[in-house]
Amino acid sequence: MGGRRGTLSPTTPGCPPDTLGEIDYEGRLSNSGPRKSGRREIIVWRVKSLDAVSEVDERKSLRRSLGPLQLTLLGIGSTIGTGIFVLTAEAAQQAGPGMLVSFILAAFVCGIATLCYAEMSAMAPVSGAAYAYAYVSFGEFWAWAVGWALVLEYAITGSAVAVGWSGYFVGLLKSSVFHIVVPPSLANGPYAGGVINLPAVIISILVTLLLVRGTKESARVNALFVAVKVVVLAIFIALSLPLLHASNFHPFAPLGVSGIASASASIFFTFVGFDAVATAAEETREPQRNIPLGLFGALSVVTIIYVLVAIGVTGAYGSQPLFGPHGEYLSPGSLGLGKACESITASGTSGPLVCSQEALAFVLRQIGYPLFANLLGLVAFLALPSVILMMIYGQTRVFFVMSRDGLLPRALSRVHPRWQTPHIMTLGTGTAVTVAAAFLPVGRLAAIANSGTLFAFFMVSLAVLRLRRTDPQRVRPFRVAVVWIIAPLSAAGCVLLFLFLSTEAKLVLPVWSAIGLLIYISYGVRKSRMARRPEAR
Repeated sequence: MGGRRGTLSPTTPGCPPDTLGEIDYEGRLSNSGPRKSGRREIIVWRVKSLDAVSEVDERKSLRRSLGPLQLTLLGIGSTIGTGIFVLTAEAAQQAGPGMLVSFILAAFVCGIATLCYAEMSAMAPVSGAAYAYAYVSFGEFWAWAVGWALVLEYAITGSAVAVGWSGYFVGLLKSSVFHIVVPPSLANGPYAGGVINLPAVIISILVTLLLVRGTKESARVNALFVAVKVVVLAIFIALSLPLLHASNFHPFAPLGVSGIASASASIFFTFVGFDAVATAAEETREPQRNIPLGLFGALSVVTIIYVLVAIGVTGAYGSQPLFGPHGEYLSPGSLGLGKACESITASGTSGPLVCSQEALAFVLRQIGYPLFANLLGLVAFLALPSVILMMIYGQTRVFFVMSRDGLLPRALSRVHPRWQTPHIMTLGTGTAVTVAAAFLPVGRLAAIANSGTLFAFFMVSLAVLRLRRTDPQRVRPFRVAVVWIIAPLSAAGCVLLFLFLSTEAKLVLPVWSAIGLLIYISYGVRKSRMARRPEAR
């Protein structure tokens, strides 16, 4: 699959002007006969060669300024956030102490998906990550589908983190230090009887403006946030592990295996973001070496932290789910669970973990460390914006390359003359994140984000297999061992977790994909760079 084969165009000698060049599965150009009605016949299955992708990126590349340490910090910073600080309570309601297994299961699926990402990113170090991988493996249609699904992963995750940050911010203001109460109408969206989540709106806007200034500046701020988050989680682990009680782990799986699998599907959100490392390939020095290092480094650190935190939460305080008055199961975020927690709070008792909106700080207060609880709340307030930053960053880079390919208006890929960032797309993505954060709850946002993420991971797993068969001779700086086992296992893991998502989350992906298909048919299929200028692939 050479990069220069089949680069004829309708204006090339020997290629009559009334014929159309089609690109087949090997990325070659062939004559398809006369045009019909003066219009080009469109083949949406056209596949880019890896060489062509690299050539385009060299012509229109972003500044390469990120090294392995920055990539590792980027992965940690974009992963550790609302999931562990906020959604731990939801995991407890679904699986109880069994959420330990849920974290491990989610980490396993992410780990084998990381192997697939590492091979693809080292072989094709370009912006767009999963989108670009689908383009060179399965063609433009599936590339669009993956890119559109990544909108759910990045933008919706950014919104979820903004809502989670808002909860810590409001709690911090209400603490004994400040005694400031934010009116509920301005701290919650309509889902909770409010009007707008104003803190979430403000932080989304500030992060967007920071990203417009540039990658280098954003990476420096992210490095500081990462260090602070890791330190405070280490403090939590150090304070909670010595207070473990074996009785808190019994019953270990009150809702059975299905509860553990459901919790794993939900807290998969806590691992969303590590693929932002692969998305940053075009701005990375020595990407063939540094992308795999960044991926594995970030996932290893994050997994160890998550498991230790989950052990500390369960062992020191307890993580049993809360049931209704007749023993019925109460879903996380449901009205029934909200009323049950409200009743417990009104009685003056501390209540179970599942009723807390700031799970880790809550545990520290209950085990006798209120000062450190306030410190953790302050750190969450300071550090969670780094996750919003990385999600908007990843989203804009995906849209940047889609726009450059002509599937979205090319004006979106314009780079700011001073800051060298895709400022138009950054502002657009930031606006979408802000609107979603203003009106939707964190649990629903997280579940929706998971559906897009799992689809993207599934396609990357298949892309590795596809290229091993169609382009076996290509140099692979990083190769997945026993790929015919690892890649299918990764794909199966993604399907399994998707099936255990809530019904609402599972329905969002096909509906969202249908909307994207309409956009692709009405714009991208005609404006695609490969449709209009096959010679420029």
